[in-house]
Amino acid sequence: MSRLRSYFLPFIMLAIASIFLTACEGMNVTGPDTFERPNDKWQKRDRERAKGNSVFGGEGLNFGGKSEKRQGQGGAGIGVNAYLWRATLDTISFMPLASADPFGGVVLTDWHSPNATPRERFKLNVYILGQALRADAIRVAAFRQVKTQTNEWQAIPMDAKAVIDIENSILTRARQLRSESLTQ
Repeated sequence: MSRLRSYFLPFIMLAIASIFLTACEGMNVTGPDTFERPNDKWQKRDRERAKGNSVFGGEGLNFGGKSEKRQGQGGAGIGVNAYLWRATLDTISFMPLASADPFGGVVLTDWHSPNATPRERFKLNVYILGQALRADAIRVAAFRQVKTQTNEWQAIPMDAKAVIDIENSILTRARQLRSESLTQ
């Protein structure tokens, strides 16, 4: 009897686990992976606009002509404005990259200490929020830390003007890249 029980025990445990997981199926779970990312609302809006009344989509049948949507992208293959993406990478190229997601439009840098001020370091998070080349399509979060007398890093607030200057530098570079591509 004991041998029979030990043989069926794994199957019984598997059946109980399956029932438990099935019972949890309808639960509404929120966690770190279920929040709305910066690019989600823009992608949702673009998908809704693409669902036009036409059989061929919102723009109808288009044989190679430039549509407004394609002109704003500056290229294909990534989920965000290609000019903003390239300009972001160009502008912050002096900082080490921790992560770069061209489909989500997120660029995260690692901490960088300028040679002139080794007891100070900076980190940037850049979010490209849409496919249009506009000022509201980019957001920068900047972080600054200073080393204390006890050799610990202490967070210091960033100057809001510095963050706006970084955003403006990226936008200026994106406009340069766009004008260069139109003249070629």
